[in-house]
Order: sequence, then structure tokens, then C-alpha cells
Amino acid sequence: MKKLALWQIDAFTDSVFGGNPAAVCPLDTWLPDEILQKIAMENNLSETAFFVPENQGFRLRWFTPLAEVDLCGHATLAAAFAIFELRGYTEDIILFETRSGPLTVTRGTHGLTMDFPQWTYENATEAETAKVEKIVGLKSLAVLKNSAVWTVVFNNIQTVKAFKPDIPAIKTLQNVIGLLITAPGEKGTDFVSRFFAPQVGIDEDPVTGSTHCLLAPYWSKILGKTEMSAKQVSPRGGNIQCKITDAGRVEISGNAALYMEGNIYVNAG
Repeated sequence: MKKLALWQIDAFTDSVFGGNPAAVCPLDTWLPDEILQKIAMENNLSETAFFVPENQGFRLRWFTPLAEVDLCGHATLAAAFAIFELRGYTEDIILFETRSGPLTVTRGTHGLTMDFPQWTYENATEAETAKVEKIVGLKSLAVLKNSAVWTVVFNNIQTVKAFKPDIPAIKTLQNVIGLLITAPGEKGTDFVSRFFAPQVGIDEDPVTGSTHCLLAPYWSKILGKTEMSAKQVSPRGGNIQCKITDAGRVEISGNAALYMEGNIYVNAG
């Protein structure tokens, strides 16, 4: 039996019971992928992050209960929080090597800031729009397609808040990890969103950092601004600050809170 540390950290919130919970498991060396997947399944959270020291930083991987994924914002934030606050890391910048390339997280006076690549997108065709609107059950302002998600744009926050997802229908969307819905915000919030990813075992993700790699550039063009305040209006909810950098990347900022720490025991043989 191998004893491993495990933390549960709420990301994109200032206090526990808010934001999006992620499990974080530090490793000295990699365990077999099968074991990592079983740990994520046992944790039964939307994401479990594993990291191993590598060169001047860390190698970071993310697993849902069903699969390894290429990028996860809230679990990256949670892993960085663990390294900074629970591992006593003294530098102000962490470099993560990931399946999506190098990512950095910077510690500042306003929380933690992640530097992510932008996600490209294009407008859906009329046929694609009709198909997605049928699944959603509502008419939209626009439907955007991307290699990871279908995005449906509505004209007001109430539509996003009141939306009742048909999870089996959303699950029929192929070759993507889920459905993203968004609308303009109100009262100091530039835009809002919700994200449904039953394809990877997450009916609704409470707060999703990675989808803002698409939302930030989209709303930047619509609103004509490079710094934006976003809110994910899931039942749990959370706040995200976004910035389009001069280098064409997306800075995503938020805070995190430790909910639980302990140990797990796995048969890694």
C-alpha cells in the first residue's frame, strides 16, 4: 500500500462551500494511469489534479471521474494554491508543463493568476445551429463551434440562470467535452456562463476556468474591452477575472480555499 497526500480545495472563491471543488494529489513520481483514473473516480469530484516535480517546475495532469482531459482551469488554480500555501513554495510564479503546453500561475495581491492559451472558435452553420438549438430547446443569438465545446449565446442573464439542461440530449453531442451557454452580465459583471459536460462525467461544472479561454476572447470582441469580470451562475457559482494579454493569451484570476486535507492509501503495485 502506498500512502499519498490529498487535499480538497474550493477554487474561484474566497471561502469554502463556494466555487468549484477539486482534489489535488502531489506525487514524487507518476503512478500508472489506471491508478490515477481510479483515484479520480473514487474522489467523485469534477476534477482531480496530480503533479510531479519536473525541471524548474511541475508536470500537471487532470482527470475527471471518466477520463484524463487536456486542460482544467479550476484544478490548476487548486494545484497552484496547494503548492503555494500548503507546500511552502517561496517563488511567486509556478511553471506547469501540461498536455496543453506550458502554463504559469502567478501569486499576487488579488489572488492567483493563470496564463492560458486562447481557444479559437467559429460560427456554426445553419444546420449545426438548428441541431444545437434543438438540444438546448431555445433560440439563441449565436452558436459557436470549437474542438472542445459547443457554445450557445443568449441575450440575457435570466435565460442562462433559468436554463434546465437535458443531460441525455447534451450527451449526444459528439467529439466535444460539453455544452457552454453564455450571455451578457449585469451589475458589474461583463458576462455570465454555465457549462455542462456529461461526456466526461460532469453534468454541470460549478465554475470552469478553461472555458474562459473561449469566453474571454469572444466577449472581448463584443464588448470592446480586454479586462472583464465574469460570473458562472451555476447553483454553486463563482467569480472569475479575465484579461486578454498583448501576447494573445488569456489571464484567468481567482482565489481558493482549503476545505479538507488528509491521506489516501492505494495499491500501486
